[in-house]
Amino acid sequence: MQKLTTVYSPVWAQSVGLLLIRLGFGFMMLLGHGWIKWMNFGLMSSSFPDPLGVGHATSILLAVFAEVVCSVLVITGLFTRAALIPLVVTMLVAFFSVHGGDPFAVRELSMVYLLVFITLFLAGPGRYSIDHYLQRKLIKQKS
Repeated sequence: MQKLTTVYSPVWAQSVGLLLIRLGFGFMMLLGHGWIKWMNFGLMSSSFPDPLGVGHATSILLAVFAEVVCSVLVITGLFTRAALIPLVVTMLVAFFSVHGGDPFAVRELSMVYLLVFITLFLAGPGRYSIDHYLQRKLIKQKS
């Protein structure tokens, strides 16, 4: 019972939690959003929303970069914090601009992704990531 009521978790449990979040939300973004845009890039590039005024093709290219490339980086835990920046920006644009006039129920998913991506940015990728492996290897080389 004491383990259920403590506020502290062992490092391995925190890292497992971060891994599950990275895998779950990374794959949901990749497969549920990015992959569809990538596979339909030609069809969508002339009509994709252009909330930043950079053109339809550039807007979808930026979205595909964030939702495909950056999602893969988050999933693997490679350059995680840097990869989360385009995802956070994409979700901010989706919430406030693309779906800005929609009811909250439509905008809610982009807010959920936004909050998770900000949380991951603050917490880092955890022990079970390529970033952690590279950091440990770099520290060993300096010693």
